[in-house]
Amino acid sequence: MEHFAVFRTPQTILYGRKSFQQVGVQAALKGRKALIVTDEVMLKLGYVDECQELLKKEGIESETYTGVESEPTDLYVSESLEKLKNTACDLVLSIGGGSCIDTAKAIAVLATNGGYIGDYRANRTSAKKAPLAHIAIPTTAGTGSEATDVTVITNTSDDVKMMMKQPAFMPDVAIVDPLLTVSSPAHVTAATGVDALSHAIEAYLSKRAHPMTDTIALSAMKLLVENIVTAYRDGNNLDAREAMSLGALQAGMAFTNASVCLVHGMSRPIGALFHVPHGYSNAMLLPAVLEFSKDLCTDRLADLGRIFKPDEARSDSEAAEIAVKSVKELCSTLEIPNLKEWGIDEGAFKKAIPKMAMDALNSGSPQNNPRLPSQEELENLYTMCYDYRLEKITR
Repeated sequence: MEHFAVFRTPQTILYGRKSFQQVGVQAALKGRKALIVTDEVMLKLGYVDECQELLKKEGIESETYTGVESEPTDLYVSESLEKLKNTACDLVLSIGGGSCIDTAKAIAVLATNGGYIGDYRANRTSAKKAPLAHIAIPTTAGTGSEATDVTVITNTSDDVKMMMKQPAFMPDVAIVDPLLTVSSPAHVTAATGVDALSHAIEAYLSKRAHPMTDTIALSAMKLLVENIVTAYRDGNNLDAREAMSLGALQAGMAFTNASVCLVHGMSRPIGALFHVPHGYSNAMLLPAVLEFSKDLCTDRLADLGRIFKPDEARSDSEAAEIAVKSVKELCSTLEIPNLKEWGIDEGAFKKAIPKMAMDALNSGSPQNNPRLPSQEELENLYTMCYDYRLEKITR
């Protein structure tokens, strides 16, 4: 390596079945009163009540903010921050998908550093004071947000997804309990699983990858590739759920240190303008972007191909072809829709393509991709992805 690398993780990671039961013990080390940032689904599933009981056993009071409804916005951040201040909470706890965790990251930083969350974009403002302690508990095997120093918040005034990346956004504690993911329906399992796979793949393909991230990204890809279909078809298979949770965690650790690439750069504008959940939009874009990038990352895609089909891959070129084809087949098996099938109006989508392409390039993520697209190439990719057809499994 010509230059040094940095590798950041939460201070404490608890993972495995029943690790959720330790939330009260962990919270008692960090504060006395927690604001639980979550959504109505988690409330209905009983996870919030269980969390509050576990906190109460350790003498921790709690309040709840359940206003997160979709992709996190600056409105959710301002509402939950006001709730935190009005109830004198000194600890943030998130339980749910990446939207809940990202919202909690934002308020943990703003509670001690102040300002508008968008001020922290591109490090225009740095968090100089330590954030409130944050315990992140994912209930999907997808975003890996519990182990990243990134939060993505939509600016509701201009429909732009703002990515903030600073060490202060890293949760203090990640609790990854696969038992909490059993409630995820099949279509959510599929989309979040491909999202996690896209994290691992992009971390491995990124120009900023290094030996530490490579090791973890390869492990994540193997766990996810070998278990995602089983978890999709049998959501009660705890071995598959556990492998998916660990894979998503490792993928998060890999990409926060190596960065993401073109898939994520293109995905954020789709989420901001058409409100497609992040996991779905990543899954919709991954096959086409890999096809676009293949010729400039053949050796690395070959490693993915050998994970999918270890007995068929020969040369790097053949294995890279297998990787792209296998990702397409996987998305077909998991019934990942394209953007047209999702219900996005074609006219509205085509009209938005120039803005989406510009927003994607301005995000910085495409610059990490093995092949950097021009504005025109990016617009063509968006057009292709609108009604992209996946290859069906023939065997």
